[in-house]
Amino acid sequence: MRSKRGDELSDVRDIFGARRTNITHGKFITNVFFWTASENRMPSGRYADPVSSASRLSTRVLLVCAAIGVGTGILGGAAGWLTLVVLATAPWAYGLVLGSHVLPGIIAQQVVRRAWVALLTHVLAALVASAMAPQWTFRFLGTAILFGGIQEAVAALTRYRVWAAARFFVSAVIIGLLVAAAVWFAADIGALAPWAQITYLVIGVLGPVVWTAVGIAIGAGLRGAGVARGLSRR
Repeated sequence: MRSKRGDELSDVRDIFGARRTNITHGKFITNVFFWTASENRMPSGRYADPVSSASRLSTRVLLVCAAIGVGTGILGGAAGWLTLVVLATAPWAYGLVLGSHVLPGIIAQQVVRRAWVALLTHVLAALVASAMAPQWTFRFLGTAILFGGIQEAVAALTRYRVWAAARFFVSAVIIGLLVAAAVWFAADIGALAPWAQITYLVIGVLGPVVWTAVGIAIGAGLRGAGVARGLSRR
């Protein structure tokens, strides 16, 4: 009996010993596998970091554009209500009010200096302005697409590599000329006195230029405050 029980206990010890050996062997293989994988892994600085940084950059660009869009959209909504007063009392000064709508794209381009930020920020600003002055919703959106499209087109001509102040003023003059011509017929400016017509043309063209200068100054201030750090390509 003792011999038989001893043989059984010996068999049990052999079984558990084999299992421990297999488990230890399995752990060893697992450790070797993960060690090999970690050694052969691509350097994080070459591939992982650019992908993660690109995601962070994209998110930051959207957040900056959204912030600019909200701020300028509030101004655009106020300008929408002011338009009613200006057209009723001094239509020749309308160009100065309408010119304020260049701000979203100018500030966004001055800060971020990337493609599509002007158009994106214009649309966001138009949505905010529409919430404040819903009677001008379609005009806000139309103006956003027109102004933002012109600003993007001028920047695209230089392949988004030239951000000198002169480039911003080129888009401002183009916008001023188009708006002055369009509003001339829409608001029947020709029915006004000659001095009012001349004043309207001057303000209609210079209005976007003046607001562009304001936008450049605001954008430069934001860049100086570090808002643009890591956003622009150059």
